[in-house]
Amino acid sequence: MISVGDQLPDATLTLIGDNGPEQVQLSDKLKGRKVVIFAVPGAFTKTCHSAHVPSFIRTKDQFAAKGVDEIICLAGNDPFVMSIWGDNTGATEAGITMLSDADCGFTDAIGMRFDAPEVGLIARSLRYAMLVDDGAVKVLQKEENPGQCELSAGEGLLEAMG
Repeated sequence: MISVGDQLPDATLTLIGDNGPEQVQLSDKLKGRKVVIFAVPGAFTKTCHSAHVPSFIRTKDQFAAKGVDEIICLAGNDPFVMSIWGDNTGATEAGITMLSDADCGFTDAIGMRFDAPEVGLIARSLRYAMLVDDGAVKVLQKEENPGQCELSAGEGLLEAMG
């Protein structure tokens, strides 16, 4: 599992751009930049929709004041769902980048995958938030229970950043 001090592995993620699906190299997003990445088990799921995404919309300006260049929301949903969810929550309008890790490649590589077939969630991410500086994990806030959103909420990550 990824830890503070580790370099994040590169990954190809997907977003919906002006002309449809676009491949995004995570290393390009991270090189020489301060980035917050927060991951959710699923778009439109209760805690993700009503608590996690809104917490980063609320705190976006506070992150910017701390020198954060970009906030990325990551989930195992397909890029079309992520795009619609970003529009539905106001995350896209707030400037949060909605990235799809549909094959769970990045999530697997950092040891954050979970499966809950009893509720229809396969190849999903545990709930976490991290501050990454030039590709290195500086702060990592992981929830013990994917249904909780305290440590990994915008406010929780800001507090951990000091």
